Amino acid sequence: MKDNGADMVAREAVDALIDYLENIAKGATNKALEMTRHAGRKKLTVGDMSMAMKLM
Repeated sequence: MKDNGADMVAREAVDALIDYLENIAKGATNKALEMTRHAGRKKLTVGDMSMAMKLM
């Protein structure tokens, strides 16, 4: 946030951003796991994550 010009940031704002990003990460992971399983694999790869993130 400081890199984008926010000199002072309320803790609640940081917590809200963390919650938001965690939800995005959970969604991307679930999408990637669908692709992993569809491909008949057990190991989630960077390709699975990349494709999931592009679809979101």
